[in-house]
Amino acid sequence: MGEQFKLREVINVAGTMTALGSCSVAPEVIEAMVAVLPKFVDMLDLQREACRVIQRVVGAEAGCVTSCAAAGIAIGVAACMTGPDMAKVEQLPDTTGLKNEVIVQRGHVVWFGAPVTQMVRLTGAKVVEIGDVNRAGVYQLEGAIRETTAAALYVVSHHTVRYGLIALEEFCQVAHAHGIPVIVDAASESNMRSFIECGADLVCFSGHKFLSGPTSGIIAGRRDLIKACLYHQYYGIGRAMKVGKEGIVGVMAALEQWERLDHKTVQAEQKRIVNKFVSGLKNVPGLTVTVEPDPTGNPIQRVKVHVDPMIIGLTAFQISAELASGDPPIIVRDHQVIDENFFLLDPCNINLEQAEIVVKAIKKIVELPDEEKQKIKQKYPQFPNSADLLVAKLKSWIPE
Repeated sequence: MGEQFKLREVINVAGTMTALGSCSVAPEVIEAMVAVLPKFVDMLDLQREACRVIQRVVGAEAGCVTSCAAAGIAIGVAACMTGPDMAKVEQLPDTTGLKNEVIVQRGHVVWFGAPVTQMVRLTGAKVVEIGDVNRAGVYQLEGAIRETTAAALYVVSHHTVRYGLIALEEFCQVAHAHGIPVIVDAASESNMRSFIECGADLVCFSGHKFLSGPTSGIIAGRRDLIKACLYHQYYGIGRAMKVGKEGIVGVMAALEQWERLDHKTVQAEQKRIVNKFVSGLKNVPGLTVTVEPDPTGNPIQRVKVHVDPMIIGLTAFQISAELASGDPPIIVRDHQVIDENFFLLDPCNINLEQAEIVVKAIKKIVELPDEEKQKIKQKYPQFPNSADLLVAKLKSWIPE
């Protein structure tokens, strides 16, 4: 495929990122998808079988498969507004006469590749933000609930503020005391059962991140709301986000593979890769190397590489950009390369041999002579922030 389409396979130390195709799909999942592709099936029957798997693995009353977790947020919001009422399902995004407000803590209003609030607004719903970026109280949640409130959204992500906000369990308790369902965006979270146990009514997961499935999403939660989600998936706004038979079968296979997986062995291998990064980079002048836990509690550690431009002569952004242009391209976790001058190395999608390639590539750039570093600086001028960098990348995307 690479030769046919002029693609180069990258070494992915960024993690399960949508921009990199999310994950390497497990062989068992590929096999299941290939088996169903030539066949015809009743899609609702297939969703019913997927529901049984989701019930068992996630511990929810019911569940369904959609095209991705972002679609799951939109479909979940729509379900909370209409219930399983076909007239209302077909009415959206016109919300006349419907409860149409969704409450979210301002510290959860993040950009994950699109604004999370845009997933809400796609349905015609209005976003009601409470609190400040780093502070929200129960009294603010209660004060925002009114007759027009359809749902409350809770975002679990490494992008969110992680202090000063309302914890999920309390958030659910307050919302439920007023009869308001809670939707949780937990796209990248592997501890799936915990969100149902905390009281969430609907939880949206990605099928193509930690589960190593195809591009897809899972909505798990209350039986009545999942029924409404299916109405929207096939007959409402979710029609524009529909998932194919191969996606549903792939999610089912991925969930079953997740059940069988020896997670301790996987974590031990990731630990060896982390140690390889640390031992290879810890004595490099100008680099400060530390091991960081996953900010949302997933059982993952990453290596933080902080760059001192005064010593190295390059910024974290310039090093990461040069790595990405190499052969093979190496893509680091670069959310903070511009604003905080560090990048992260994620062990989840590589092996020890690739880890050694990454270490050597970083050291090679750091140890370049000054004239070569000057060329890199000219090739990759420093951007003021990550938003401007994104726009610049998009402008250069369309081929001539």
